[in-house]
Amino acid sequence: MIRLISGNDILHTEMKNIDEIRSGDVKSIARAISQIENEAVGYEDILKELPDNTHCGVIGITGPPGAGKSTLTDKLIELLLKDDKRVAVLCIDPSSPFHSGAILGDRIRMSSWYKNPNVYIRSLASRGILGGLHPNMIEITDLLRSANFDYIIIETIGVGQNEIEISGLADVTVVVLVPESGDDIQMMKSGIMEIADIFVVNKADRPDAGHFAKDIINANQINSEKQIPVIKTVAKDNIGIDELASEIKTRLLAMDEEKRLKLLSEKAYQLIVRKNIRKIDKKEIYRKIKESGERNIYKITEQF
Repeated sequence: MIRLISGNDILHTEMKNIDEIRSGDVKSIARAISQIENEAVGYEDILKELPDNTHCGVIGITGPPGAGKSTLTDKLIELLLKDDKRVAVLCIDPSSPFHSGAILGDRIRMSSWYKNPNVYIRSLASRGILGGLHPNMIEITDLLRSANFDYIIIETIGVGQNEIEISGLADVTVVVLVPESGDDIQMMKSGIMEIADIFVVNKADRPDAGHFAKDIINANQINSEKQIPVIKTVAKDNIGIDELASEIKTRLLAMDEEKRLKLLSEKAYQLIVRKNIRKIDKKEIYRKIKESGERNIYKITEQF
């Protein structure tokens, strides 16, 4: 006998999944993230039922390749876990040209936290997105927010000055640089340098680290109305991490309703743009061009 699945059955299953996610069930969280990644049937219905969790702080860790973002993230996890806090970490990695999955793995970089019940780590592929994030990062982050984590750390891929999308998602954006980045400050001002809530000069045991930190301070006094802290760290030796964690917590506590609304508006904008782009069909564009005989691209685009 074949049993037909009713709408009530589907709704009951979805609500059960949401309850499991809210309780922090790792398997349910992992399945839901995979569902969002693949945009499987029903994933939007789950998202619409997610409760908001304004008590969860989203921390963006970004900066050029080789700056030590992964080591810094690893050390931050240790400090944020104090006082029985729960931490989720999303690591954005380059996509494999063969299977589109993440090339690097969370177990390799942060293996010491793999079995910790208060830590959830997931590697996501960038899938060629220039902003340094996964294309469904907004939805995945919101899912984790609803899973009663106290902190979510997003470590971006590290693609340089294009990597600015994180500022529209994270409550606090940490830009990690190294002393050797000094020659690139002028170039980076128009992109990644403008999104920082906190600057970190990592590998500060290297020559000229102090001079580089002063250059960042001077550059921001000229180009920014807000005072942005610059913290020197040596992540591998756990130096400066306490100060960084303290500054992050201070800024999270200081978040006001205005910033929350701006972040919500930015995320809504990104989702609306993405939704509208999907409605555009290249074959339909080709058909209209062919039938109309129009060759002025600006007149063509007016039709859409």
